[in-house]
Amino acid sequence: MERSRTGHPAGLRTTLLVTLAASVAMIQMNLLIPTNGKPSDSYAVMDLMRLPLGILTGVGFIGAGVIVRKNELVLGITTAATMWFATVVGLCMGGGQLILGSVSAAIGFVVLWGFRAVERRFERYQRAQLKVLVQGDEVTPQQLREKLKASDFQIKSFSLSSYNTQRRRSMDCDLRWASSSGNETSVPALVAELERLPGVIQLEWTASSSGP
Repeated sequence: MERSRTGHPAGLRTTLLVTLAASVAMIQMNLLIPTNGKPSDSYAVMDLMRLPLGILTGVGFIGAGVIVRKNELVLGITTAATMWFATVVGLCMGGGQLILGSVSAAIGFVVLWGFRAVERRFERYQRAQLKVLVQGDEVTPQQLREKLKASDFQIKSFSLSSYNTQRRRSMDCDLRWASSSGNETSVPALVAELERLPGVIQLEWTASSSGP
């Protein structure tokens, strides 16, 4: 819950899926333990852990391929966890644990669909990049910082570029703020206020999130 509230990529549903997949895998191994070892009529030693471990490792590489990061935006982590969990369910079905696989699939469905609404009810931190181009000394970096902090924005990073020949400044901010609206693409009212400031030539607001 804390991961979802603070806007991290691996939130509530992702963590639950990974935990559920690991638990189901261990339950399946416990069920198959009686068949492990060396049969009395054979010289071969059965090592049941090798096959599922190899499969899960291979699917881990596939899951890594669906995770995409673009600047501060991370996508695909819940999808990767779903693929890993679906692999464990498939191992249960193929291993003959039909009840375990069916119950696990039902719980996974509840986690994916039911907890989506739960996650949306959290007060979550959202992130955005703000770029302000100003002419002259009408808006100083200190004034911009004070306005952002007064509107409850947390400044994660702040960079300043000066163009002395044109008396222009470019101020880039990486912001974070708490929001329970659920609309991660909404533009705060502060942006319109900054646009009206004297000396502001250009303003760019880019919202980002850690969507599932």
